[in-house]
Amino acid sequence: MQKLANIFWLGIKELRSFLHDFVLVGLVIYAFSLAIIAQAQGNSQEVRNASIGIVDEDRSVLSRRITQAFLPPYFQPAQTIAQRDVDRLINSGRYTFVVDIPPNFERDVLAGREPSLQLSVDATAMIQAGLGSIYAQQIITTEIENFLSRTENSSSRPPVELLVRIAFNPNVVTAWFTSIMGIINSITMLAIVLAGAAVMREREHGTMDHLLAMPLTPFEIAMAKIWANAVVITVAAGLSLYFVVHHLLGVPIVGSVPLFLCGVAIYLFFATAVGILLATIARSMPQLGLLYLLVFLPMNMLSGSNTPLESMPNWLATIMQLSPSTHFVAFAQAILYRGAGFRLVWPQFGIVALIGGSVLAMALHRFRQVTTAVI
Repeated sequence: MQKLANIFWLGIKELRSFLHDFVLVGLVIYAFSLAIIAQAQGNSQEVRNASIGIVDEDRSVLSRRITQAFLPPYFQPAQTIAQRDVDRLINSGRYTFVVDIPPNFERDVLAGREPSLQLSVDATAMIQAGLGSIYAQQIITTEIENFLSRTENSSSRPPVELLVRIAFNPNVVTAWFTSIMGIINSITMLAIVLAGAAVMREREHGTMDHLLAMPLTPFEIAMAKIWANAVVITVAAGLSLYFVVHHLLGVPIVGSVPLFLCGVAIYLFFATAVGILLATIARSMPQLGLLYLLVFLPMNMLSGSNTPLESMPNWLATIMQLSPSTHFVAFAQAILYRGAGFRLVWPQFGIVALIGGSVLAMALHRFRQVTTAVI
């Protein structure tokens, strides 16, 4: 009980020290508010307000139907341009797409001659170009089919009709994905930074020697820093999920938020242990920042929050199964997107706890060695 009391009161000291460090407080507020909003609204991966020009050399009913079929919010209203201006307007970035409808296009379509229609795309706008060209092709094909069916007075339907049902994100809104993934990335980032900075702050201010002179063990000092920083990050993540993501950005939360926060608390034992481990290796705060980059960036990029594991090479996906961040992303997506319960995510919880416990033991052993050497 005395050890638990020491850990508790040392943790309270850490919380007070954190609240008086306005830079770290500002970093936590920014990471769970403005950074989430910027990532959700500034990194759109769907076609929106794409500029498109039409070269109408046919000037027929069908060509006008195609021109009027490009509507917001995917495309801006199509603008008619001259053939001689196509290269200049695309090179200047004025239009991302230009559709060239050749002369006698409607007549050749009605005659069944299968005429060609040209779509020029500025692929420097990579996401708009890739998805927008598919959208444009579907729009043009649909208009031609509707025109032919009305012209020939045919009500026949195609032999196969494809029905697409999109689960969990019916409108494929990027913000629904990037906002929650932003919270997950901020949890990992701040857990490493806050725990590592807490140890480095003690060493730079000379208060670590004062703690070691007291009847305290290195285990109690390290665990106090872990639980205090874990509480700060868990509370900040919960508030961000409720107020920023759900209310401000309008992202629906399907699953259980308390279950997700329980998973966050388990994962934070791993992430904060990594911060303490790095702090025992670094000699100064700049060195801690460099080590943080070497650890956080691979964990973030390869955890599945940015790129699915299925898109990675098999050997890399297998290696990333050893990282708790991979399983953290997996159960976070299952809970918040698909409404999974504990019965479905307990294997990921167990893996995160097992690997996190191993890293925690390693960090505590290293912290005990460093503090013993100081003594």
